[in-house]
Amino acid sequence: MERNTIVAIVGRPNVGKSTLFNRLSQKSKAIVIDVPGATRDRNYADCTWHGRRYTLIDTGGFEPASTETILIQMREQTHLAIEEADIIIFLMDGRDGLTPADIEIVQLLREGGKKVFYAVNKVDGPRHEGLLPEFYRLGVSRIHDISAQHGLGIDELMEDLSACLPEEAASAGEEGEEEDRIRIALIGKPNVGKSSLLNKILGYERTIANPTPGTTRDAIDTPFEFDGHRYLLIDTAGIRKKSRISLSLEKYSVIQALKTLDRCDIALLLIDAEEGITDQDTKIAGLAFEKGRAVIIVVNKWDLVAKDNSTVGRYVRDIKDRLKFMDFSPIIFVSALSGQRVTRIFALVQEVYRQYTTRISTGELNRKVMEIVSKNPPPQYQQKAHPFNYVTQVSIKPPTFAFFVGKPAEIHFSYERYLINSLREALGFTTVPIRLVFRRKHRNIGS
Repeated sequence: MERNTIVAIVGRPNVGKSTLFNRLSQKSKAIVIDVPGATRDRNYADCTWHGRRYTLIDTGGFEPASTETILIQMREQTHLAIEEADIIIFLMDGRDGLTPADIEIVQLLREGGKKVFYAVNKVDGPRHEGLLPEFYRLGVSRIHDISAQHGLGIDELMEDLSACLPEEAASAGEEGEEEDRIRIALIGKPNVGKSSLLNKILGYERTIANPTPGTTRDAIDTPFEFDGHRYLLIDTAGIRKKSRISLSLEKYSVIQALKTLDRCDIALLLIDAEEGITDQDTKIAGLAFEKGRAVIIVVNKWDLVAKDNSTVGRYVRDIKDRLKFMDFSPIIFVSALSGQRVTRIFALVQEVYRQYTTRISTGELNRKVMEIVSKNPPPQYQQKAHPFNYVTQVSIKPPTFAFFVGKPAEIHFSYERYLINSLREALGFTTVPIRLVFRRKHRNIGS
């Protein structure tokens, strides 16, 4: 299957690239806020326009003359997007007018030899149409005046651009292709090495790796294949403590990271080996657990820790003690910098995903439950038949079981915990969360 045509949106900071990205992708995926440089990494979305498929890339702002380290890195990311793209949308700001930076970017685009569509944003109606003529000094034959915020001129821009896209509409199998991928989110507090781990896995500088906490602000999606298996890696913004979130931009980043947990199957929770597990790590783990996500705990920077024969055991005990609610989650010690044990993560991912998507037949499930309850009936039912009529699995991701009960309200939470732990052991759900729901029913189990 041929890959999608790649369309990259480039331009100076704060010209509306993320707003246009969200307009075209029809989702609020990129951060949109009136702060120059809000988008730093490349952000991807698969889109269609009248049945024609393409992949859209949002990029960080491009400042040709900047010497600040983070802006230089943003410029490098934009260069990568231009190299990767088949088509470029170069976005300018009508209210700023044509700037020297715009002219320099146009020169760069011409040297790249890619198909470029030029658009002037923030033209919100007839009163702004007078802003357009000076942009024709660039010597291009067609400039689209648009308002990404209000949707003005977008149809005309996309009608021209879609003529460069393949005509074949996606088949049903192609549309469901991403569903075949295991979705893995990299989560954790800032500066634990999430982007470095992603870059090590992919083998190139996919995202900015910078020692400044909070460098990654958007959730970055990257399709990836390893050892014959298909994955989608999602690098998230570091989740900061609420007391440290002063800028509204960082609040958007936290929201984005939390939303990412809704899109993944498995979360890799990165912990800094030098710091050990912290209160913030525990809170982030709790967020993933509440959402029912399978979690692999990745202790990063392991090469920087002085070790003896008890070091690993001590770390494992500390993590399991702090994360009692998810002590079933596997733990792996890696170095994203050196690559130590990084590829072993994927063997864990495969096993965790197998359990996360396992279905148990109703017959087998009821037999196991009968054995479990017979060994330890609920206290209030010690002298009576057990309270469960029958049990069935109602969903996966996470495995969820419905217990049909005479009196659901009388099942104590401590007994529910006993059932969960017993089912985990009996059915092989040793590395994933499972959920129980109790419903009223009047048919006896096994009848």
